Amino acid sequence: MDYQQAISKLEQYGQSHLLKFFDQLDERQKESLLAQIEETDFSVVKCLEHKDEAGGRGEITPITCMQVDEIQREKERFDALGMEALRNCKVGAVLLAGGMGTRLGSDAPKGVYNIGITKELYIFECLIRNLLEVVDRTGVWVPLFIMTSDKNHERTVSFFKEHQFFGYAPDKVWFFKQEMAPAVDYRGKVYLESKGKISTSPNGNGGWFISLERNGLLSKIHEMGVEWLNIFAVDNVLQKIADPAFVGAVLDSHVEVGAKVVRKSDPEEKVGVMCLEDGKPSIVEYYELTEEMRYEKNHKGEYSYNFGVILNYLFSVKALERIMSHKLSLHVVEKKINCLDEDGNEIRPEEPNGYKFEQLVLDMIHDLDSCLPFEVVREKEFAPIKNATGKDSVETARELLRKNGVEL
Repeated sequence: MDYQQAISKLEQYGQSHLLKFFDQLDERQKESLLAQIEETDFSVVKCLEHKDEAGGRGEITPITCMQVDEIQREKERFDALGMEALRNCKVGAVLLAGGMGTRLGSDAPKGVYNIGITKELYIFECLIRNLLEVVDRTGVWVPLFIMTSDKNHERTVSFFKEHQFFGYAPDKVWFFKQEMAPAVDYRGKVYLESKGKISTSPNGNGGWFISLERNGLLSKIHEMGVEWLNIFAVDNVLQKIADPAFVGAVLDSHVEVGAKVVRKSDPEEKVGVMCLEDGKPSIVEYYELTEEMRYEKNHKGEYSYNFGVILNYLFSVKALERIMSHKLSLHVVEKKINCLDEDGNEIRPEEPNGYKFEQLVLDMIHDLDSCLPFEVVREKEFAPIKNATGKDSVETARELLRKNGVEL
């Protein structure tokens, strides 16, 4: 894209101010900015026009969950079904690893954080070890797609190479960058992060499939015959990936998506829970649950909204392609955005100063017709690392790893 083409595109969306400092840039910076303008989808800004419209949620009702006792009774059969699918290369894994370790006090990708005590043990290493357990059982490499971001792509790729992929087959791993969305002020004007860079942010955890497709990897998935994708977050070091019993249960249930869930520690726990919304599978956030809903009980005397999601889902590729033929809802989120002022001075706001745009996994699930919430034992599969200390921290994850026999 040349300068005139950039001007033409920006004028179409009322964003020509992004070239305000163009003449102050060197040639490399100019090329970089023009390339970013070419790649950026400015049409997302239009959803600000409907930001205050009352969309609201539909009717929220409980969803039936496959609980641990039922899974244990059928485990041998589920396991056999899942093992067959894995051996026939029907299942791929997608690691969502675009985040940084900022809340852990690190400026590196979150996955490179070392949680070891007497030896090095990285978050990425824990996840690869978990996946290698399935590879050892099946004798087949599970195709692994790792989603990075603009901020951590190069460091993530080099880290895996430095550590020989922690024993995983390098030719069975593909890296791809998450799509970015522009960040705007309250008038809908896109911010500049620097004179030669537009302010952008990742397009949310629901943007993983479109990002994978736009990076040319969907054709690779079809070529290998992969029919199911197990997506999982970088911060849960105990989770089982491409778990044969989970895969088998989802296949046996003839649903379009499976969701691993854990029983809430108490009704007030701040976690999104599986539900039905207007009769279709969905996720209701903890702050959307009324007190009555949080303490509601079913005929068994169990809490009706008792199973929290842990961001570990098994999606049908065919179903994903169907729902991604149209755009997912965009959520407008008020945030603090580092930017430049009118004179080109850098601003690091202490209060929110604009909006970012995100797509969410919950919208992907709600677009599908059927879902299997699959309960896993919390102490064996849920050790999130979100904070340096306290709840869901390095400390709590270490304790859970120890209980599960992991040497630190």
